[in-house]
Amino acid sequence: MMKTGFYSYMLIAAFMLFLFSRADAQNWNFVKEKDGIKIYTRDEPNTNIKSFRGVMEINSTMKRVTNLVGNVHNSEWWDENVKDLKVIYFEENKVFRYYLRYDVPWPLSDRDLCVEARVTDDPVTGKREIMARPLPNLDPEKPGIVRIRNYWQRWTIQPLKNGKIRLTLEGSVDPAGAIPAWIYNMVITDTPLRVLGGVKSRVEIK
Repeated sequence: MMKTGFYSYMLIAAFMLFLFSRADAQNWNFVKEKDGIKIYTRDEPNTNIKSFRGVMEINSTMKRVTNLVGNVHNSEWWDENVKDLKVIYFEENKVFRYYLRYDVPWPLSDRDLCVEARVTDDPVTGKREIMARPLPNLDPEKPGIVRIRNYWQRWTIQPLKNGKIRLTLEGSVDPAGAIPAWIYNMVITDTPLRVLGGVKSRVEIK
């Protein structure tokens, strides 16, 4: 009986792994390439908000990249529209939680976001992933500011055999409120270009 249950569990686990790998393998559509950064977008089910992916390879080291990417205490290079950042919890190389506020031009309202980011390392490949998801109730909502609730972001930092680092930034965010999805979808390719370009300028070894 226990043996049958074990095999049933293994079949279910294999099926779930298949589903997740299929979901992750959904087609990304190439949009453009600039300064060695390739940009892709992808339609997502049940929403008209697209997700984005930016990929680049740079001459650097894992230490230089990870000291910048995923270090919430080293955030001066983040999006220039970040108006306020408050670190609520930090456990180095494991998990951190923070609150940030985006400055949005008038007449639209500012947006804010509460995030938990978890760091995982692969001891075999040396790859590091930083997965961020919203924790909407981590900090009290504030009058006149729209709370972002639908969001995810993933950094993948992968050392390559040729000594380079492959850096991938993926994500999606529903800005909520009165911002048409088509406007958001027009600008999502600029965000990974700007962010990855900022990383490249700070950590690349020339």
